Amino acid sequence: MPADDSADGRRASRMAADSGLATVASRCLEEFGMLVGQTPERVTGARRTDSGWSFLVDLTELERIPSTTSVIATYRLDVDDRGCLMGYERLRRFVRGATD
Repeated sequence: MPADDSADGRRASRMAADSGLATVASRCLEEFGMLVGQTPERVTGARRTDSGWSFLVDLTELERIPSTTSVIATYRLDVDDRGCLMGYERLRRFVRGATD
């Protein structure tokens, strides 16, 4: 007798919840990188939300010489429990050499 879709969905959610933060982050960073055509440099924040995860990610938007003058952007990624990107938004841009 085949399992119904709701049971499969609950099972998948439990498996996703058991996935480590690094696994979820890795999957969403790969998807985000493909969308924007660049490789994210680092995760600067992560928090659990009602619907999954929210990550803060930095990437170089404009390479300059010297590299301390390159333009970096911070994005917020909204991710479900499986690590699938649900949405993203650029929060700020800054010069690599600048500090908060």
